[in-house]
Amino acid sequence: MKKLALFAFQGEPTCFIHVLLNALDLKEKGHEVSIVLEGAATGLVPEIARQGHPLNSLYRKAKDLNLIDGACKACSVKMQAQQAIEAEGLRFLHDMSGHPGMGDYLARGYDIITF
Repeated sequence: MKKLALFAFQGEPTCFIHVLLNALDLKEKGHEVSIVLEGAATGLVPEIARQGHPLNSLYRKAKDLNLIDGACKACSVKMQAQQAIEAEGLRFLHDMSGHPGMGDYLARGYDIITF
């Protein structure tokens, strides 16, 4: 079993679907998975949290399985997604000058994959 942190930077749904699919697949195969929303990906939350969005069901499944570790606080503000992220109950990650640092994940034994 591996520990994997999937750092999602891209804000395009066609990229983010692969983050969700891989996270769910890896979890199903017994790995420990944490999704970290960074950069433009934080701006997807207001969209994908809406019922009827094509990624909503995958997002909800990942969220219900506690696979989403949190979202970058600084980027959430920049992408004007802070309120939606708070409304979704996601935590803000900000240990590295307002951004989630990869060093903490490495220290906890995670391999890091970026999208």
